[in-house]
Amino acid sequence: MHLPALDRIDRQLLEHLQTHGRASNLELAELVSLSPAQVHRRHRRLEERGYISGYMARVPPVPLGLGVVAFIHLTMARGHADELPRFNDRVAELPQVLECYSVTGDFDYVLKVVARDLPSLSRFLMNTLMHMPGVSAVRSSVCLEEIKSTTALPLE
Repeated sequence: MHLPALDRIDRQLLEHLQTHGRASNLELAELVSLSPAQVHRRHRRLEERGYISGYMARVPPVPLGLGVVAFIHLTMARGHADELPRFNDRVAELPQVLECYSVTGDFDYVLKVVARDLPSLSRFLMNTLMHMPGVSAVRSSVCLEEIKSTTALPLE
């Protein structure tokens, strides 16, 4: 997918909106020294061209009782390529799975999951993931401390 090039002002707007998604047109206008109407048009164009795909509230897991974050390394059984679409569909429906990536290397997938506690994580691994179609091995790493978590992309 080829997107039109961004100019300096578009980059400034995107950079600010990544960390301040609720910024008003007036705030953005002051940031880039344009009128609010001009900023509104640019903002709308960035959305229409796919540079902005949505807005959301970031909710921390701990206040909701989700005290465990884990990274799950999953290996699929060889010769079960026909199971991959079904696995992808099922994993996408699991609310505990925050992110899922198909990767190269020793594992086929890496998942970021949340759980209330270690016994909950264990039940999820043993009763859900290990019983999914095509899964042959699961290895987990429990997060001890979050050092950095951002959705902001570098725009340099």
